[in-house]
Amino acid sequence: MLEDKNKQRTSLAELGEFGLIDHLTQFFKINHETTVKGIGDDCAVISHDNETLITTDFLVEGVHFDLSYMPLKHLGYKAVMVNISDVYAMNAEAEQITVSIAVSNRFPLEAIEELYAGIQLACDTYKIDLIGGDTTSSTKGMIISITAIGSAKKDEIAYRNGAKPTDLIVLSGDIGGAYLGLQVLEREKEVFKVNPQNQPDLQEYSYIIERQLKPEARKDIPKLLKELEVKPTSMIDVSDGLSSELIHICTQSKVGCNIYEEKLPLDPQVISTCEEFDLDSTTVALSGGEDYELLFTVPIKDFDKIKGNPNLSVIGHITEENEGVNLITRGNQSIKLKAQGWNSFNQER
Repeated sequence: MLEDKNKQRTSLAELGEFGLIDHLTQFFKINHETTVKGIGDDCAVISHDNETLITTDFLVEGVHFDLSYMPLKHLGYKAVMVNISDVYAMNAEAEQITVSIAVSNRFPLEAIEELYAGIQLACDTYKIDLIGGDTTSSTKGMIISITAIGSAKKDEIAYRNGAKPTDLIVLSGDIGGAYLGLQVLEREKEVFKVNPQNQPDLQEYSYIIERQLKPEARKDIPKLLKELEVKPTSMIDVSDGLSSELIHICTQSKVGCNIYEEKLPLDPQVISTCEEFDLDSTTVALSGGEDYELLFTVPIKDFDKIKGNPNLSVIGHITEENEGVNLITRGNQSIKLKAQGWNSFNQER
């Protein structure tokens, strides 16, 4: 981690665990009536009339993030996005989070303040309550664990197992950008190692780098679908790559699918960067991951409600299980899809 030697460094030991928690959480606000008691007691207390949804994720330094190019404020923001995205992927509303961190003594208080500034920005932007967590020491590096809690009416929750043949497959936003942003950052890291005086100009990659360093969870999509009076039959977020997520839905729903190469939504910066890196843009779109867009299915009768919406792309349809999970190319060839996205137990991406 690159540090300014002139910056103040306050040892975490000076505050102690409870002093650190009080210091880091003093400016967080409560946004939801469902939060009865937040930080400050043995347990948080929440009260839901609806169904309660719970999800948790680990982020480990050296596996999920690299602090040589990931600013700590961005990391805090992204850590929240990773978790609340899973709540929105159930067609639900995210309301609370807990945050637990383990850090080595190489991190001063000022570094942890930066991390929590990103967490607070995410909470303020998405109206999320921080209601608890833990801090402890680590022998090496940084580990972040966040649990997100949400709620939804029972009949509005979208699971992965509800897709039916003839349903349309719909994707929010565009995909592939986060993976390419990572490739650009990794390339510049190697250049920096050779020439530390080199200052990269990353302006032409601004969109894809932001997709990697500061992704946004799609809180707007469940709200949009309610306004359109569309109930998804299945839903998942695109964290591990489009092909992996499609296979999850089809496996859980016991169906097959066809998606169409020409329908995959790609930003122009994704296309130009694929050309620069000599990468196939369709492969990047299918396997990239970390876009945190929402992938869902809707009954074909709802097509008129969603067609032409700038936030949504219809990329294919659900078929019978025996037809398999396929990509239909621009040349009208059918290719069986494989799950080749992110795998935390595989060091290669």
